[in-house]
Order: sequence, then C-alpha cells, then structure tokens
Amino acid sequence: MTRSTTDEAAAPSLPSPKERRRLREAKALSEDQVAAAVGVTRATVRSWETGRTSPRGRKRALYAKLIAPEPEAPAAPPAPTTAPAPAVPAVPAVPAAIVEAAPETPAAPPAEAADAETETETDAAAEAQARTGATGERPFSPAEAFDELYARTAPGLVRQTYLLTGRRALARESVERAFELAWQRWPEVAVDRDPAGWVRAAAYEYAMSPWHRLRRTHRHADAPPTEPGKRALFDALLDLPPAYRRTLLLYDGVGLDLPETAAETEASTPAAAGRLMTARAAVAERLPELTAAASPAEQSALLHDRLGGLARAEHVPVPQPARAVRTGSENKARLWTRAAVAGVALLIAVTGLTLHTAPTHYEPPISPAERVGGVPPRGGPQKLTAQDLKLQKSLSEQPAHGPERLVPRIP
Repeated sequence: MTRSTTDEAAAPSLPSPKERRRLREAKALSEDQVAAAVGVTRATVRSWETGRTSPRGRKRALYAKLIAPEPEAPAAPPAPTTAPAPAVPAVPAVPAAIVEAAPETPAAPPAEAADAETETETDAAAEAQARTGATGERPFSPAEAFDELYARTAPGLVRQTYLLTGRRALARESVERAFELAWQRWPEVAVDRDPAGWVRAAAYEYAMSPWHRLRRTHRHADAPPTEPGKRALFDALLDLPPAYRRTLLLYDGVGLDLPETAAETEASTPAAAGRLMTARAAVAERLPELTAAASPAEQSALLHDRLGGLARAEHVPVPQPARAVRTGSENKARLWTRAAVAGVALLIAVTGLTLHTAPTHYEPPISPAERVGGVPPRGGPQKLTAQDLKLQKSLSEQPAHGPERLVPRIP
C-alpha cells in the first residue's frame, strides 16, 4: 500500500484530454508515433485523448514527457524595420483523416490486413494543417476532402463488408450508399473525429439490414473460397449471429479497442466482451490453430492475420469513382426534394378542393325506414273480402219473407 501511494504521488500530472491532443498536434506527432514511443497501441492513445482511460506508471511518465510543452525561447530583439510585416490570414482547420499523409509518414504496404486500408490517419491532418499554415497553400475544398477520404477507405471497406455479409455485390452497394449518405451530411462528417469510422458504421448498418433477405440477388451468400482454411473461416463467420460477427470483425479485424467496439455496435462494454469471447470460441472450433494460441492476445493477432488474408484473397468489385458517388448522392437528394415538394403541393390541392366542394351548413341525415313492432291491431269493422261482398249482395237482392227469417220492424 505504501509503494502504490508513493508511486501515485510521484506520477506526473497530465493535462485534460483535449489539451493532450492539442499538445500532441502542436508537436506534429501522430497517434502512431506516440504509441510507438510509449509502447502501446494507437487505440490506447486515442482513449487517453478522449478521456476514457489514463496512463499509469512508466507509461504515464513517458507520455507526459512526450507531450510536455517545450520551454519558450527568449524573444529575439526586434529587427530594425520601418514597415510592419503583413499579417498572415488564418487558415481554417482541415478535418481529421481527410487529407493526404505527409511524405515522411510511411504508407501501409498493400500486403497489410484489410483494416489497414480503412484506418484513419489523424497525424496526416495535423501535418497537412501545419504545412498549409506554413506555406500559405489553399485549404481543401469539401469535394477534395471527400474524394481523399473515399480513395483511402472505400476499397478496404468493401472487403470488410464482404467479410461481414459474404456477398460481394451487397458489400459494394453498402459502401457506396454509406458514402452517399456521408456526402449528404458532409458538414457533420467533416468535423467528426473519425470520418472513416462514421462511414464504416453506416456501411455496416446498411449491409446488415434484414430487408435484404427479401431481395433475390442478396438472398444467398456468394460461393465460398476454394482453399480449405479460408473456406472454414468464411463459413464460421457466416454462421455467427450478425451482432457477434460484427463485434469480432471490428475488434480482431479492424483493430478497435473494446470500448470503441461496444460504442459502434451500440452495446455495453461487458456485452461486447461476451460477444467477442463467444464468437472466438465458435471460430476456434473451425480453426484448430486458434485453439493452440497461448493467450487471447495471440488469438487476436492470429485471427487478425486470417481475416486480412481472407479479405485480400477474394476478388471484390471495385467501387465507383468518388465523383460518381457524389453525383449520385446529389441526384438522389434532388429527387427526394422534388418528391417532397410535389407531395406537399398535391396535399395543398386536395385540401383546397375539399374546402371548395364541402357543404357550408349541416344537414342532418335521414334515418332509414324500419318496421315498428308492438303496435295493437286496428279496431272496428274490417274490410270486406270478395266473398263477403257477394254474400251481402245476394242477401240484399232477396227480400226477407217467411218464418225462416225474422226482420225487425222499427215503429
């Protein structure tokens, strides 16, 4: 207890999460560089900067030393100039993960896993922003930023979605639909901390919609790979429930940490951990080498390699160019706008016609006729029938005489 108390007292203090990120970007350091220097993963550095976790022990000291602000140099004496230097106009900040990486940033080789193609590089945004501010170059336009994000993430995201659904055409359609939605909401996506994650979540939600089962083209999965190992992994993924499959792909395939996986799948962290363990156990039944792994970290690394190899080995369709996706998104938005305007106009016309033809006063409806029961029969002499009339006529024609009939006489 004394040792832990002493360590906590000696631990350097850290600024707020937002200040940590600002200090890192001020030094032009990327999350990957900080992670390599401290000895953690990129997702851990991101969790430190978002406030979900904080470093401890030796890592805390290294991280605090790495992002510590440099001491200010003594101010140089003012140059003997007569005219003040012109002010440099402020350059608007470039959204993270939507600009090209700096030349000094090593690009991921094509043999990396499928998630490497969709990893957002926040260090590229900081370096590009610093470059832009220093040289005075113009900032990225919205279309250029979208095209850059599309070129970086779309191919790998199609492969990820194929692993999630097992359908190549649906994977391409889901990714294009997600980017169309992102272009419609670009002011929101551009300022998001992880634009690639925003698009990935939209693509996964569209791909996992149960309504695709009603479509004939997406009713059955595509043919599995011919190689036995890849075929076993492919079948094991498709046999998992959709939520478990998505959790496994995000954690072991893309490389997100558990809190981020839980947030993207809209589940609690314990629920995401349970889904991950269940999915790994189900996949391990098909892959014996996964069971032979000594630790969960080795299982995650092995599964990461297997998923990446499966995604790279399959020939998935290439998505459309970014310009075509933007044009399609604008056309759909224009079409829906016109449909909404036409619907409102039709509603107004029907309402006006109804008001014009409607009566101006209330007319009570006439009740339908119905038989009335319980009325007593009519009294008095009834109507004579034909037989009665014949008898009456015969009696009146024959005079009454004789004793057989008595005719009363009234005096």
